[in-house]
Amino acid sequence: MSRRITIVQGHPDAQARHFGHALADEYTKGGEDGGHEVKRLEVAKMEFPLLRTKEEFEQGRPPDSIRLAQEAIAWADHLVILYPLWLGDMPALLKAFFEQVFRPGFAFTPGERRRFPKKRLTGKSARIVVTMGMPAFVYRWLLLTRSLKSLDHILRFSGIGPINSTVIGTIEGMTDKQRAGWLDRLRALGEQGK
Repeated sequence: MSRRITIVQGHPDAQARHFGHALADEYTKGGEDGGHEVKRLEVAKMEFPLLRTKEEFEQGRPPDSIRLAQEAIAWADHLVILYPLWLGDMPALLKAFFEQVFRPGFAFTPGERRRFPKKRLTGKSARIVVTMGMPAFVYRWLLLTRSLKSLDHILRFSGIGPINSTVIGTIEGMTDKQRAGWLDRLRALGEQGK
């Protein structure tokens, strides 16, 4: 079954390419080879301000770059979000992106009088791909995947699910063969639209 996939490349460095970019490239190639439609968002190349007040979050008009991102996310059946782990979490720029994109009226409709908000992005799935310097098992077992859980909650709050994750550790110490193996895995996931 053909899917519509939006890839969110969350590395905040717009000046250089990183392993996460190569992973996104391979996922894109696999997706296209698998007959899926693929769009990409490069968060580092987008211009948007930080939200600083509740009023800005609830009533502010999103900048054009954010509205285009919302359109790409609304269009998709499946989201792929890639980012490096920085200080145990997603980079601040990516968090600011999600605060801008997942506003009331797009990601959810606020509930009235103590009712739960209505989820507006149901019917979509997601894969979160996190790269890091530490071994993946340390992140999973000792740090309890805190940043994954945080992003998982953001996505589920708006109705996105199921959500799968791929954790790639020790990237600075990888051999070329190990890197190629991860690139092949991401390409295969793209081909399957997972």
